[in-house]
Amino acid sequence: MVKIFLLNGKPIRLTVPSDHAVAVRIARHMQRRIVENDWKPYLSQSDALRAWSKLGGIRLDVLRALGLI
Repeated sequence: MVKIFLLNGKPIRLTVPSDHAVAVRIARHMQRRIVENDWKPYLSQSDALRAWSKLGGIRLDVLRALGLI
């Protein structure tokens, strides 16, 4: 069963119930990094986003919903 989670008005497709908790956790984590400008262990935000984008999945969907990529 596919569910839709809206983050910043953008849909994120969730295929298993635990994906919702994962999406929320990633969103909070990214929002904290934005506020604190903390991209460690990467040297910059762009380096971090480039690396995380390669992981795909929910993380990539959250980055898109937050307007980071």
